[in-house]
Amino acid sequence: MSKLTITTFVTLDGVMQAPGGPREDPSGGFAHGGWMCPFADPVFGHFMTEVFARARAFLLGRTTYQIFAAHWPRVTDPMDPIAVALNKLPKYVASKTLDRVDWNGSSLIREVPADVIRLKRQGGGELQVHGSAGLAQALLQHDLIDELHLLTFPIVLGSGERLFGSGTVPTAFELVATRATPTGAVISTYRRQGRPGYGSFALE
Repeated sequence: MSKLTITTFVTLDGVMQAPGGPREDPSGGFAHGGWMCPFADPVFGHFMTEVFARARAFLLGRTTYQIFAAHWPRVTDPMDPIAVALNKLPKYVASKTLDRVDWNGSSLIREVPADVIRLKRQGGGELQVHGSAGLAQALLQHDLIDELHLLTFPIVLGSGERLFGSGTVPTAFELVATRATPTGAVISTYRRQGRPGYGSFALE
């Protein structure tokens, strides 16, 4: 059984849209693309290298797939571990609108959760989701996420697509690892625990 993990970059107010560049995803009139770049540093880079080294395959939403497919096939340096992983390993694209996917090793899946459950049952290692907000919401809804790597950067944008928006399924997580980078990002790994528990501080 594969472990399904999500790795995503968010601002303090939860925005995850277009962290890597102005033209990455301007949908909805988003004008803050590239907001994460000033915070990239060696600690961040080392963590991401660790993540991609564990990948068995990738599960991506349509928008993230198209962003990745426009960039990573052009990175041919055999010493770039992220490019090697993305260009070599299987990539499953969850989309009901795309007719075809041309990036090497890519294939379409149409049914979430059924196809994702099937993929998790195929061998070990990590089945990794990167970005893909809509897909992440669907996976949370069906309790399919095993671990969440949340990289939170010290910036507030006020607008943009959020990881946990309206309609998010209440879910409890256990913090299993955390570290800070020199530029102020906090990298946290959470393991899904199930539904939240509740209590009260009110005096009876």
